[in-house]
Amino acid sequence: MKRNAVHMVKSVVVLASSLVLFMTTYANSQQVASKGNSTSLTRYVDPYIGTGFHGHVFMGANVPFGAVQLGPVNLSQGWDWCSGYHYSDSTIVGFSHTHLSGTGIGDLGDIAVMPTTGPIRVTKGRLKDPSKGYLSLFSHRDETAKPGYYAVKLKRYNIQAELTASSRVGFHQYTFPQAAEAHIILDLEQGIGWDQPTDTFIEQRNDSTVVGYRYSKGWANDQRVYFAMVFSKPIRQFTSLLVIDSLGTTTAATKGTRLKGVATFTTKAGEKVKLKVGISPVSSENALANIRAEIPHWNFNKTVAAADAAWNQELQKVRIEADSETRLKTFYTALYHTMIAPSIFNDHNGDYLGTDKKVYKKAPFTNLTTFSLWDTYRAAHPLFSILQPNRVNDMISSMLAVYQQQGKLPVWHLMGNETNTMVGYSGVPVVVDAYLKGFKGFDANLAYEAVKATAMRDDYGLKSVKELGFIPADSETESVAKGLEYAIDDWCIAQMAKKMGKADDYAYFSKRGKNYQNYFDKQTRFMRGRVAQNQWRTPFNPFESRHRKDDFTEGNSWQYTWLVPQDVEGLVGLLGGDKAFGQKLDSLFTAKGDMGAEASNDISGLIGQYAHGNEPSHHIAYLYSYVGQPWKTANQVRFIVDNFYTAKTDGIIGNEDVGQMSAWYIFSSLGFYPVNPANGSYVFGSPVVNRASVALANNKTLSIEVKNNGPANKYIQSVTLNGKPYSKSYILHKDLMAGGKLVFQMGNKPSTTWGVAKQNRPQSVLSQP
Repeated sequence: MKRNAVHMVKSVVVLASSLVLFMTTYANSQQVASKGNSTSLTRYVDPYIGTGFHGHVFMGANVPFGAVQLGPVNLSQGWDWCSGYHYSDSTIVGFSHTHLSGTGIGDLGDIAVMPTTGPIRVTKGRLKDPSKGYLSLFSHRDETAKPGYYAVKLKRYNIQAELTASSRVGFHQYTFPQAAEAHIILDLEQGIGWDQPTDTFIEQRNDSTVVGYRYSKGWANDQRVYFAMVFSKPIRQFTSLLVIDSLGTTTAATKGTRLKGVATFTTKAGEKVKLKVGISPVSSENALANIRAEIPHWNFNKTVAAADAAWNQELQKVRIEADSETRLKTFYTALYHTMIAPSIFNDHNGDYLGTDKKVYKKAPFTNLTTFSLWDTYRAAHPLFSILQPNRVNDMISSMLAVYQQQGKLPVWHLMGNETNTMVGYSGVPVVVDAYLKGFKGFDANLAYEAVKATAMRDDYGLKSVKELGFIPADSETESVAKGLEYAIDDWCIAQMAKKMGKADDYAYFSKRGKNYQNYFDKQTRFMRGRVAQNQWRTPFNPFESRHRKDDFTEGNSWQYTWLVPQDVEGLVGLLGGDKAFGQKLDSLFTAKGDMGAEASNDISGLIGQYAHGNEPSHHIAYLYSYVGQPWKTANQVRFIVDNFYTAKTDGIIGNEDVGQMSAWYIFSSLGFYPVNPANGSYVFGSPVVNRASVALANNKTLSIEVKNNGPANKYIQSVTLNGKPYSKSYILHKDLMAGGKLVFQMGNKPSTTWGVAKQNRPQSVLSQP
């Protein structure tokens, strides 16, 4: 169990002796917030947050949802280097143009570039004997990281490296010392994690242009990246070399799996050599065209400013006031992390590579990749439906194109590949949610065809779902996790069928949405593996977790018993009613037990058996409101917000998971969360901001004010919406999107009335989703 230090500034106290402190803190918070509102919010983003512990976040330069993530790669490898960079490291072996952020598997790292001086070295080298390779040490004191810009001094070569990016182009600026032999190494062998090249190619076009491609396999089994590199200075000499043995022996070649390119220059002291690298999933010609379209000039600072402006434009969609700069940094870094992916996977002209490996020309939508849907369907995509309405249509169109090309919606899609990582068909809630919320930028009939076809397959236990209503634990690993996720997805399909007037499908998928009941053992009062209609898997231990070997996915029965966000009322009934449900939920947050030696590293951020570091737990704290105990939701949410998210390098309690961990924080900080991924409502919790202004579609604004807020005053006493009393402990998406003013009145004791009555509690099925 890991709990980061609490960072809180007192803002409300009742003792007169503390009044001065409160006024000073409040005034400072207003000053900090007002500066952020009138100028830039990017200064509150700290890209180092999450680079320590197990956050696995991307470090480097990119723009929101960009195809290029240009950043450093450490020599070290392993689980904590899934993004290529970990704060504990002090080595650099290059700057790669593609990275993952917050995943549990390492991949990408395409098109690595490393500036050097002296004798040519084309292998990375080893820390014990760095002279044999080109690796360099660095110090965090010599690093600068901010949205759209990264800089570091390479100690070994006394080279200042600076990076920035547009959507499809990485822009490098290297300040060299005086050197007769200055080099820029292009390494097409190097990748991150599981990645390894299968075919690479380099061709020099002229004295300043090099093109080629890198095909590789890894987590995604058939990745294809084409590139074009344009230098600001004529290349004195360019060589393309193939490493042929472990000693680093080379031979001239333009193709191979251990291919390196070396551009050599003579440099003066302080001379800047610039490099623009365009990438494309289609061709080197398109990569060159991407450079011409996005960065046709050599003004590095102009590109840095444009990247900063792009980030600021997105961050300005949510302007908050808080009690400390630490809170602002935590919030805006979280918001930043939600916009690294899904990432663009097409060219400036609209061309993209499909899952079927066919090139689709001039697509009418922006094709995207990096869909970590098992994670992001829970909160990241609902957040996009508020803050990224235009991109939602592109996301759905991309997912429907994947369906047409592979026969099902994406599961975990990466670089035009289906990885089939994680359980469920979690693209379904995302598509259904967009449809039910009224998004019109995609074909609704095709969308329904896609969700239904995805659910009617026979693989991954679905044949048993259709025939038995459950997945026998002795026929399929992770059977309970799969079955519970399928039930969520099927419930979503039922709601879409209902709205489209498909009565038979509504009845069929509604029944499948209740299949979670088939995994509930009334005797033990836990979800568990069933091997037959009248037989449970034994032995059974609700604490134990055996990663990828038991009935759960990165969790145990204590955590998965609550995975019924689509029908909380039904789960309440299974557990014996409101009182029994509340008591069981209390026990979750206090239960002590050994999960065993084979438990996943993803099970982190523990409060009892609640695991905030893993996504199936993310809705659980909000379930108290369904049984009329919203103050207990407030207790847990406040603790998680204040302890599991900080402004330190280890400030994310578990894997960032491509924006989901941060999306939870954004929603919870504002005071509400989408427990049900597709019913168009949000459950109130305990807002930690003092004020917020959320920019919505159609030039509307949602204003949030939190009165009498503070560390002790975490309980909602009352709510008003547009000046009228609002008694429900949830709010509809359509009411948020209409704009207006939402006011929370906070207090230091639970309210005995607000959100308690049955008619004011959240509901799974709403008449107006």
